[in-house]
Amino acid sequence: MTNYHIPVLYHETLNGLVVKPDGVYVDCTFGGGGHSKGILGSLGPNGRLFAFDQDADAQKNIPDDDRIIFIAQNFRHLQRMLRLHKVTAVDGILADLGVSSHQFDEGGRGFSTRFAGPLDMRMDQRQSLTAADIILQYSEPELHKLFEQYGEVTNSKTLARHIVQERKHQQPQTIEQFKALIAPVVKRNPNKYLAQVFQALRIGVNDEMGSLKEMLQQVPAVLKPGGRVAIITFHSIEDRIVKNFFRQGSFDDRPDNPFMPDTKEAVFRIITKKPVTAGEEELKKNSRSRSAKLRVAEKV
Repeated sequence: MTNYHIPVLYHETLNGLVVKPDGVYVDCTFGGGGHSKGILGSLGPNGRLFAFDQDADAQKNIPDDDRIIFIAQNFRHLQRMLRLHKVTAVDGILADLGVSSHQFDEGGRGFSTRFAGPLDMRMDQRQSLTAADIILQYSEPELHKLFEQYGEVTNSKTLARHIVQERKHQQPQTIEQFKALIAPVVKRNPNKYLAQVFQALRIGVNDEMGSLKEMLQQVPAVLKPGGRVAIITFHSIEDRIVKNFFRQGSFDDRPDNPFMPDTKEAVFRIITKKPVTAGEEELKKNSRSRSAKLRVAEKV
């Protein structure tokens, strides 16, 4: 498991969930099974854990434990999949968003700028849309929005225009071909720039924000009163979506206005007033924890 993915904010997340020995829990992002192992360690013989992961590689990490039920689906299907297993309410939900270390380190998956490989980036290999498809099929405004919103690329408009112009002459299918295609418009630090571009493509390929919103909208119906939901984000947009949903049950930014009291009944009690971040010791051991933010809420 450790080689596959190092779970970030491990102890903080488990402490936030307050696992009951006989409870029913959901790990929406099983991955290497690190967080799941911690939940199982706190469960008694009658406890149950439902583990979701759309990446087939994650199934290799399923422990030999009768208390865990693995569901090879995107967590956007949370409520439907639980109902199929005759479960209507659970005691806790965990989601560790983003990409696993394994996905980054497998060149053949196309997630990393460090390796030669296909321009793929699909977390679920059963889906058809790839990063190459986005590069070749999206319109200039669509590419501009993608790179600006999900990658915060400084010259996203120029990049989109350049791709649309150049793809008339070349259709990149590999990471190296794509890097060569956009090389003329790469700005400042090339590594940082490419990381931002690849992040935007990955989010677009996997509809990560759409999946997150769909899952969050199901949480109030799935979670028992007093049950907790813990979400670890790695991107400012993800964090804002989670923060707003926990606070107000919607995804829109609402300015605080003392003259306009919110009459809507609260669904959650916020446990983490500010997001929990990695300490110095974890940062030394795992640099990928640097951008991790944990938010925990309890259903009222």
